[in-house]
Amino acid sequence: MNLLTVDTLEEAREKLISCVKTLPCPTESVTLDRAVHRVLATDVVAQDNIPHFRRSTVDGYAVIASDTQGASESIPTFLTVVEEIHIGKQPTKTIVSGECAYVPTGGMIPSGATAMVMVEYTEQFHDGEIAVYQSVAEGSSIVLVGEDAKINTVLLTKGTILKTAQVGVLAAAGIWSVPVYRPWRISILSTGDELVHPSDTLESAQVRDVNTWALNALASQCQFQVTSHQTIPDHAELLRQELEHAKEESDFVLTSGGSSQGKADLTCQIMDEVCDHGVMTHGLSLKPGKPTILAFDERSKTIMVGLPGHPVASLMVFQSLLVWLWKEYTHQPPAKSFWGFTTTNIPGAPGKTTLIPVKLQLGQEHQYEVTPIFGKSGLINTLVDADGYVMLDRNQEGLQKGAWVEVHLFGV
Repeated sequence: MNLLTVDTLEEAREKLISCVKTLPCPTESVTLDRAVHRVLATDVVAQDNIPHFRRSTVDGYAVIASDTQGASESIPTFLTVVEEIHIGKQPTKTIVSGECAYVPTGGMIPSGATAMVMVEYTEQFHDGEIAVYQSVAEGSSIVLVGEDAKINTVLLTKGTILKTAQVGVLAAAGIWSVPVYRPWRISILSTGDELVHPSDTLESAQVRDVNTWALNALASQCQFQVTSHQTIPDHAELLRQELEHAKEESDFVLTSGGSSQGKADLTCQIMDEVCDHGVMTHGLSLKPGKPTILAFDERSKTIMVGLPGHPVASLMVFQSLLVWLWKEYTHQPPAKSFWGFTTTNIPGAPGKTTLIPVKLQLGQEHQYEVTPIFGKSGLINTLVDADGYVMLDRNQEGLQKGAWVEVHLFGV
């Protein structure tokens, strides 16, 4: 087999973009009780004003603001109560000068009233009359028609991740079902004669399978649909059968291990055979993550990704390729990041894009301190304390202590 012919991270991403452009972009409708963390597949436009009537934000009395000018504890204003409005009911009277109406929080403001006085600043003087001890400005404690959102305005844009507030906006707009992108279906295959299940007792020269479960967790965290995951030995025909099967039920097939240049590294050859477009990338100028394979099968519309066997490298490649690609594919804004100052020198790897796990800590003047977590890519514990990673350009030799850097968070 030939030596690795590496692509830059940018070249690999361009190849993936070219592949996903040929894929269908399936969507599905989900109700609000199942919408959290899903990605909106279209703009959502307000069909009505929100709210569609003037609402009180306090318990109190709807008044004409000018009637309260000069009112104080020593010189109250006296107003006649003409109506008590119940929540969810329409007023029946129009307020004129010298009159007021009781309105509970969230209740509808009657016509003619221009402000609310909190009940705490009033006193019932006798039946049908109150004393007002506070002057209020016009519009005080009133939510206007369309103040939350006006009719025909865009409430949420395509590519929005639906979280708590976004689901609340949809509910306020009377939208119960929304179109979202169907998550990618992903199969995970970890290869290696030495791998055993986490619950198994280790024998000599065996190691517990980390990548299957770490990749499953990251894929699930990113809202992908993991259709299957399994561990298989380094056996050519078995790997071929599993790849043929997986490409029929998945959008992406991830393998872990078997992507470098050893005797038992079968993945590249077999991916090249089972994918009609063959292998398009065999090696990335990325540290960690050089032994990465990308292949595409146009007939089944499946992308295969051979990830490195080392856990940190495997997860970093997943993050920098698949998570990035999902955001591009679903029109999401760039992933959230933080900026901070490095607490020590950080070496780069000239000629390779370098991904370095880091820990964030809020330091002086509310600025983040960025501390690198150095460790071998085969040691998963390296990532336990990491909040995210910094990315050094392949032409960058490193960072000096105190450098201002961008920290990319793990996950979508």
